[in-house]
Amino acid sequence: MSQMTVAFGMCGSFCTHQQALQQMEKLAEKFEILPVLSETAANTDTRFGTAQELWQRVETISGKKPITTISGAEPLGPRHMADLMVVCPCTGNTLSKLSNGITDTSVTMAVKSCLRIGLPVVLAVASNDALAASAPNLFRLMNTKNMYLVPLRQDNSVLKPTSLVCRFEYLLPACEAALQGRQLQPVLL
Repeated sequence: MSQMTVAFGMCGSFCTHQQALQQMEKLAEKFEILPVLSETAANTDTRFGTAQELWQRVETISGKKPITTISGAEPLGPRHMADLMVVCPCTGNTLSKLSNGITDTSVTMAVKSCLRIGLPVVLAVASNDALAASAPNLFRLMNTKNMYLVPLRQDNSVLKPTSLVCRFEYLLPACEAALQGRQLQPVLL
C-alpha cells in the first residue's frame, strides 16, 4: 500500500505558525504532505515572520509548492489527492466560513472538496473568540460528519477569556483517530 497523503491547510493565526510547522514536520515523518496556504497566510508578512519564510519552510518540509488558490484546491477531493485534510491553524474566521458553507479561500475550498467525497477533516483551532462569536460555529462543526477537532484548551483565561487553542502536540493522534472515524477524547481539556 502506498503512503497516505495529508492535505495540510494553514490559515492566518500567525502567532501559532511555528507550532503548526513543527506538527507538519511530525506528520511528514508518517505521511506525504500536500500543503495548502490560505491567501492571507501565503501573502502576509507579520512580526512572526515573512510570507517568503513560510513558503520556504513549507516547501522544505513537504517537498511541494503549496496550493494557494481556490482553483488549485478544488480538485483535491475529486482527484483523491489526499486521504485526510488538516487545517492547522484553523482561525475563528475559517471556522465561521466552514460552518456556514462559505468557500472563498484555498483552505475552505480544500476542506469542501475533501468533505464532498467523505474524507476526514481535522481542525486544529486557534481562535481568540472561540468562546464568543465563533462558539456557535465551533460547536456546529463538532456535530458535522467527518469533522474532527484536535483537543483544545483556554490558552490564557485571565487575559483572553474567550480564546481557545488546540494542543498542537495532539495533532498526530487526532489524525490517526479521524482516519478510524472517531474523535480523539477529551475534546476540551
